[in-house]
Amino acid sequence: MADQRPTLGPASFWTQANALLRKNLTFQKRNIGANIRLISFPLFFCVLFVVVQQVLDSSLDNAENRCGCICVERNANGNCQRRECGIEYSTVDQVSTCPIPNPPEWPALLQVPGPQYRAVRSDSNMAADFPNESCRSTGTCPAISFFTGNNQTLSQILTQTMFSTSLNINSSDFASSVSSNVLGTATYPEGYNYLEPAIVQALPLYNVQSQCTSNSTFSVLINQSSIAREKEVRCVQGLYLWRNSSSQVNNELYRGYRKGNSEEKINEFVSAYDFLNSDGNNFNVSVWYNSTYRNYSTGSSMALLRIPRSVNLVSNAYLQFLQGPATKMLLDFVKEMPKPETELRIDLSSLLGTLFFTWVVLQLFPVVLASLVYEKQQKLRVMMKMHGLGDGPYWMISYAYFLVISLLYMLCFVIFGSVIGLKFFTLNDYSIQFVFYFLYINLQISLAFLVAAMFSNVKTASVVGYIFVFGTGLLGGFLFQPFLEDDSFPRGWLIVMELFPGFALYRGLYEFGEYSFQGNYMGTHGMRWGDLSDSSNGMSEVMIIILVEWFVVLFVAYYVDQVSSSGAGKSPLFFLQRFRRKPASSFRSSSLQRQGSKVFVQMDKDDVNQEREKVEQLLLESTTSYPIICDNPKKIYPARDGNPAKIALRGLSLALPRGECFGMLGPNGAGKTSLINMMIGLTKPTSGTTYLQGLDILTSMDIIYTSMGVCLPHSMTCSGKL
Repeated sequence: MADQRPTLGPASFWTQANALLRKNLTFQKRNIGANIRLISFPLFFCVLFVVVQQVLDSSLDNAENRCGCICVERNANGNCQRRECGIEYSTVDQVSTCPIPNPPEWPALLQVPGPQYRAVRSDSNMAADFPNESCRSTGTCPAISFFTGNNQTLSQILTQTMFSTSLNINSSDFASSVSSNVLGTATYPEGYNYLEPAIVQALPLYNVQSQCTSNSTFSVLINQSSIAREKEVRCVQGLYLWRNSSSQVNNELYRGYRKGNSEEKINEFVSAYDFLNSDGNNFNVSVWYNSTYRNYSTGSSMALLRIPRSVNLVSNAYLQFLQGPATKMLLDFVKEMPKPETELRIDLSSLLGTLFFTWVVLQLFPVVLASLVYEKQQKLRVMMKMHGLGDGPYWMISYAYFLVISLLYMLCFVIFGSVIGLKFFTLNDYSIQFVFYFLYINLQISLAFLVAAMFSNVKTASVVGYIFVFGTGLLGGFLFQPFLEDDSFPRGWLIVMELFPGFALYRGLYEFGEYSFQGNYMGTHGMRWGDLSDSSNGMSEVMIIILVEWFVVLFVAYYVDQVSSSGAGKSPLFFLQRFRRKPASSFRSSSLQRQGSKVFVQMDKDDVNQEREKVEQLLLESTTSYPIICDNPKKIYPARDGNPAKIALRGLSLALPRGECFGMLGPNGAGKTSLINMMIGLTKPTSGTTYLQGLDILTSMDIIYTSMGVCLPHSMTCSGKL
């Protein structure tokens, strides 16, 4: 008579998802304290920034950092009744706070190395056409520039006409007279050009000529923009040296330029020109210039560079080559944009926030990782599978669960930082911040799923996770950021470094910090969507990298999870099984593989031999009356650390008919627990297998879980049926 008992299939997808969601919500309710501590972590950093910011603002709010003023009228008691303020009364540090509706016109100067830094013949540079090092003691070393190109004759003609042979300065019209000469300075440029430091500081100006005479140092009265200064002008010889290729020029420029800090510079050059394929009908030139001044003048990438004069010199030389020496294209002045009155403010959240906020965002990684590894360590994932939870609902609910927690975490972080006034958040467009943070936390969750497959202990995973957090921040600040600020570092290598998720996060936060710092400094806004098209803005490439890595890492994580989600796991080529031709009977297939190699072992007990023969016979049949058939499963743990291999189960042949209650008895080490662990998928047999309801535990564990119930020794909660 046929078996009329109903067959119970697995619960629907949404029923499983609902059960797991309720479980996660219950877990969150029980761990409300841990959630509060997690959310308070970014709040701590925000409050710390606010406190330190207030201390810094109070220290900056003094007369030295406000626009310069003088008293023009006093009362009988000597107290000032009226003051006048402006750039003419300010120092270079004070002028940035002054209201300047009409910025002054300053002469375009050439950046000339100081006498002690000009290139000479030395151990690091033994070129024969360099001057002897003895010129440094007298301060007479020439200012060297290089030139190269396909047409050496034309290049020499152009360089010979770039410098004048004499100096004619009209103090009453200083700017116009400088445009006809080549004046330079060794002072560092500032981040603005409201007050030219070369004019107001005590250092001399340099007149670059093709040849200097003995009486070539004199003083000139400069009256420019209500600022009168007596300046010493010294002649310095401009020397152009030919090199056969641009690679030789590049090697000369960088050889021994800087050793250590900014005060140990050697072999510094004015500029270099590569005339490429220039001829009488085509003018094509590349200009090398010194971009390192900005790093040492302001500590950031905001300083201006004195490039216009170098470009004007070579352009004038080519124009005179075509039209004659009487033709000139004059560069009269350079001028800043108007600005309102501002206060000197340094926003710490923008300046230091990149490092600290990297730690804040990465803090979620070890939290997610530890939660996933905990499920693995406590066998919770396998237990949920035994209760009928499929991989699809598990991944959807678990991923959505961590995503919601991460979104709430970042939302609280941004909202609180904005409420307390951190410019890092308030100046940058919130939609850009949302897209960036959303993409990265998805990548971070996917990465946690992938890394969780490598650990089975929560403590080890947590330690590695926090090493990743703090190591990424420190490497980003001390290794990655210097490359970001170095214009000579190849952009392609930056992209390669940003493939590491932590550096991609650091780059995005760095861009937010730079734009908010400049916006706060200049009184404008931070990053907007239009700024992403700027070639110097790396936010767009970072978002693309994070988006692509998100899908790639998520796919790899799911694949690894399918292969190693339980002790038995799946074949690495499990996705090809649907294309294979299935045998008519798994029992018969297994038996055919054993024919010709079956060995009967004479045992002391006849019932053991009878059970083995019974199993061999059942494997040749297609029967369902025996729901459990153990086909000699064995478990041997390999040798490790000098210890021999450990045999946990030597083998067992067993067939249990339906409706029978079977108990296993034996001493410690007999293999009872090992057998159960293999049957429920916690461990994989070394050899042999077991069939449950005709399904192989090596290949069909997911289906077996839909009709299995297990009570582990540490848990008295039992469910399921077999």
